[in-house]
Amino acid sequence: MTKTDFPVTIWHNPGCSTSRKALQAIRDAGVEPRVIRYLETGWEEAGLRALLEAAGLTPTQALRRKGDLVAELGLAAAGDATIFAAMLAHPVLVERPFVQSPKGTALCRPLERLTPLLP
Repeated sequence: MTKTDFPVTIWHNPGCSTSRKALQAIRDAGVEPRVIRYLETGWEEAGLRALLEAAGLTPTQALRRKGDLVAELGLAAAGDATIFAAMLAHPVLVERPFVQSPKGTALCRPLERLTPLLP
């Protein structure tokens, strides 16, 4: 199977071990995915909104709480609109990795969430 037969996109952070494992698992399944390094490209509002909606997640649910930025920005008790705006300004606040395939879209943390998306 090739990537044209089964298109997969991963929003990838190469500094994240879970993201690296997800990318390798996709390749091990015989698919060369489209890799989006969102920390470099940033997020477009419509694209992030669509990704969260496809995964069935709110900004609060997709917030990466690890690190100091959540506390620094006062996001621990913030609402979805505030968190979403912060995610646009600070892409690192989005948990990873997100994977999209013809079988669906998911935040693949834990990594087991990736399996149903693979061919």
